[in-house]
Formats: sequence, C-alpha cells, structure tokens
Amino acid sequence: MFRPCIDLHEGKVKQIVGSTLTEDTAELQTNFVSERPASWYAEIYKRDGLQGGHLILLGPGNEEAARQALGVYPGGLQVGGGINANNAKSWLEAGASHIIVTSFVFQRGLLDWDRLKGLVDAVGKERLVLDLSCRRRDADYFVVTDRWQKFTDLTISRATLEQLAGYCDEFLIHAADVEGLCRGIDSGLVEKLAQWTSLPTTYAGGAKSLADLEEVTRVGRSRIDLTIGSALDMFGGSGVRYVDAVAFNRRHLA
Repeated sequence: MFRPCIDLHEGKVKQIVGSTLTEDTAELQTNFVSERPASWYAEIYKRDGLQGGHLILLGPGNEEAARQALGVYPGGLQVGGGINANNAKSWLEAGASHIIVTSFVFQRGLLDWDRLKGLVDAVGKERLVLDLSCRRRDADYFVVTDRWQKFTDLTISRATLEQLAGYCDEFLIHAADVEGLCRGIDSGLVEKLAQWTSLPTTYAGGAKSLADLEEVTRVGRSRIDLTIGSALDMFGGSGVRYVDAVAFNRRHLA
C-alpha cells in the first residue's frame, strides 16, 4: 500500500536527498520545494482517505506548519522529528494519530530502554511509531540517528524487530542510503522486513515508479507499505502520478 508523506524543512514542504541532511546547509541537496503549504497536502490526503501519512519535521522552524496540517486532518497523520517525552503528548493533542521517534530513544549510539519505556508510559504503545531508519555497513543494516548521520550499534534483524514490537504500534524504516535518489528501492531490505516484522511497517527510500509500489507489495507479502516522495508528481517528480498511487490502494483494498 502507498503511504503519503509531508516533509517540512524551514517551514516549507520539501523533498531532500536524505544522506545530505547534515548541519552543513551548503551540502543540502533539495529535489523539490513546494509553493503550497503543508495543510494543502493534508487536505488532499484527507479527501482521498489516505491514513497513516508521515509528517516529518526536518529541523527547527516547522512547528506552525505542522500544527496547521494536523488541524486539517486530525487523526490522519503521524508526526515525527524532534519528538521527546516533553512534547509527545502535545503533538497527539494537536491531532497526530501517532508520534514517530528515533533519536530520543538512543544515547551515545545505544538504545536507551528507560527512555523508550518512559515514552510508552506517557503516550501508550498504540500511539507510538519507532523510526528505525538505517544505513548499510557491510552485510548489515544499522539504525542511524541525528539526521541519519550517526550510526548506532542496533542492527535491523528479526531479534530487534521482535523485541521492539512490544513497545510500539508500527515501524517506519527509511533506507537512508537511497532516500531521495529515485533510483529504485532496496529490495533486499524490503524482503528482510517482510520476513521479520510482525507489526505494520512502512519502508521509504528510492522509489522511482509505480512498479516499485507493486514490488514492495509483492516482495513484502502485503505486510510492508511504501512511502513515495521525490518521484511523485505532486512533489515535482515524473515517475509516479499521485492519482495512480491512490488508485493502487483502492484496487488493493477491493
């Protein structure tokens, strides 16, 4: 299934090459900057009945735009980026269906179980999405934090996903090495996720055509959803028409 997204950077809807998202703004590679606000995209997703879209805040200066989008489509979007124990509830109160967390539950490259359990106590596992976005190192995929620049010691594996399934409602996993490049998905990672996950899981990274959505559905055994960003026509891409992605979902549900 197709999952929509809204990526916010400096208050604007953008599509960015994920591996270039560092503190050095001179290195940032941007594929698309929208003239429309985040709330416009939220209205489109609401109109078409798309649930579970990811509203991601890439750095500061995005809160107002994010809250406007949540106000348009309360309960229809998940929000991530800078989420912590202090602000998690406020995002749910603003209309997010779930909060998405990565960096907050890691300290010095290690998973901080106390922080994770505290977050679950605060909002409930049914409102929590763990973002286990990763980069490949040798044969393994390691979870990365802090704009996908810092490797943790946690690998994506059956054991990892089984253990963390008790603390969240869904997983979100970006293949950071191919994110925003529109050169095709990491099929090997999708296949592993389909074998290992027991929870709804969304893969993001590299999608370039509707064939990628078909492949994720097939290889993922209908367990894995796909986020399409830079290839989508509503984000300036030419690989996938938004109306075709919506039609795919409707056929799949039927």
